[in-house]
Amino acid sequence: MPKVEMHCELVRHTLSPEEMVAMGARLCYSGAHVNDLFERVTAKDQSGFVEKIMSMGHESVLEHASFTFAVEGVSRVLLAQLTRHRLASFSVQSQRYVSYEDGFGYVIPPKIAQLGSEAVEEYTAQMQQMQQWYCQWQEKLGKTGEGTNEDARFILPGACETRLLMTMNVRELRHFMALRMCSRAQWEIRALATKMHEECMKVAPALFKDAGPGCLRGACPEGPKSCGKAAEIRAARKAMLEALEDVVQ
Repeated sequence: MPKVEMHCELVRHTLSPEEMVAMGARLCYSGAHVNDLFERVTAKDQSGFVEKIMSMGHESVLEHASFTFAVEGVSRVLLAQLTRHRLASFSVQSQRYVSYEDGFGYVIPPKIAQLGSEAVEEYTAQMQQMQQWYCQWQEKLGKTGEGTNEDARFILPGACETRLLMTMNVRELRHFMALRMCSRAQWEIRALATKMHEECMKVAPALFKDAGPGCLRGACPEGPKSCGKAAEIRAARKAMLEALEDVVQ
């Protein structure tokens, strides 16, 4: 029963995502044939045009590019939040077909870890107890595979690790990041959204350089519930973009 750490990897994405977005936008405003547009789009960098289109609010073209992430070392608590984003596709490790009789990985919340070793030991002991209960129910239910697991899993905690494959188009990714990179978002899904943003920036910076909490693009949308750190958040993003430019140069 190991403590697990989050891992998020961009495993696939639309080929030349910025070009595909640019292609969709140019098609809307041009009388040229498709092949001519493709030649125009691939002939030079489209980042400036893409940023202009996004600043105009023409977001439907962002749906032509999609990104797929492999994620593990995250909790079922996170999964419950993640699947609320309905314009996405998910394939999730099943607790019915996968048995945890040899132990399940679990996430330790940072605030519990910060309480010290005694708190972590107490938490770990509770995970071990639930593991024992899970195995006991497997035995009592006859240990028949998925027919047993589907009921024994009810005793598993929200901390139990899950693994998933997730695909979102760029428009939904930006919406996801706007909500989940906000400092008011729950810590685990905020960490995942931040990692996803880092992965996307490596591939299509023009599409994601301003993606994140709403305060990056204007007034904080949280109103009286604002964290009050808008200036700090903008400064951190500016520093990140400057560092990225230095790497590219």
